[in-house]
Order: sequence, then C-alpha cells, then structure tokens
Amino acid sequence: MPDQARQLAEKLIRNVDAVAMHHISREPLYDAQFGRLAPGTAAEKLGASITILEPGKRTCPYHLHNAQEEMFVILDGLGSLRVAGEMLPIRSGDVIFIPAGPDYPHQIVNTSDRPLKYLSISTLEVPEICEYPDSKKYAAYASETEENRFDALQRLAPNLDYWDGEP
Repeated sequence: MPDQARQLAEKLIRNVDAVAMHHISREPLYDAQFGRLAPGTAAEKLGASITILEPGKRTCPYHLHNAQEEMFVILDGLGSLRVAGEMLPIRSGDVIFIPAGPDYPHQIVNTSDRPLKYLSISTLEVPEICEYPDSKKYAAYASETEENRFDALQRLAPNLDYWDGEP
C-alpha cells in the first residue's frame, strides 16, 4: 500500500476483530471484554467501542447521559435493553438509539446463555453529567483528554450554598 494510503487507513479505519480487548469484571453482575475503536483515529466528536458481554452479565451500571447520545449495534447474540424501567428484548441486527436526557436511563443485559457482541457509538460531548438512578450517584466530566481531564463521581446530596467555603 502506498504511504499516503497507509496513513489514511491508520487514521480512518479500525477493524473490530483486531482491536486490543480489555477485561472488566465485578462479580456477580458485570463481566465483559471491550475494545475502544476511536482513539488514534481522525474522529473528534465520536467514540466507538466493541463489547463482548458474557452470559447473564452487564457491562456497566444503569445510567443516563445529560449531554451524550449513544447508539448500540447488536452484532451477535440475544439480550435485553433495560431502559426507562422496562426490559426490551434485543437481538443480532438491532440498532438502539439512546438520546441524552433523563427519559432514557439504560443498560444492556445479556439474558441469554451465550456471549452478546455489540458496537457502542457515542458523541463525545463535554461537559457531561452522567447519572446512575439505582445508586443515586452522578459523574461529572469536563474534558475527554487524559492530561487535563476533570471528573468527579459523587452521590446525590443536599446542595451546598453557593458561597460555602469561599473567603
């Protein structure tokens, strides 16, 4: 492949079968392999990951985003989308659209006896407030870059006075 074509391919193309996979597990509910696809690409406003979710497991806690939209493409397997208090069946070929906001807290659950493989695609909107309805937590993110990232993970509590702690 010519040099220019190789450089373009490195910035624009990722193969889901060639990405480095990482294992996340927290028994008894969470167990998955995932690989981030967008880092190192020309993408500036999109994130993408491949996930392989083990039978009977979940990838992340039930949550909602206040800024980011997400899309999930089910590549192989069966499961359920826990969304807005309901459990919806999902299967290979389904494309799931989750807008930002409080109406669609969501979580993918593998309710089958074999792995569930899917793509996660999201906008990279910052600042972002992610809320976790089951645990009453929230996470605040102000930058996506590691070197100057601000993030906080807290439980919801009574608000402080605006002037609290100020001179």
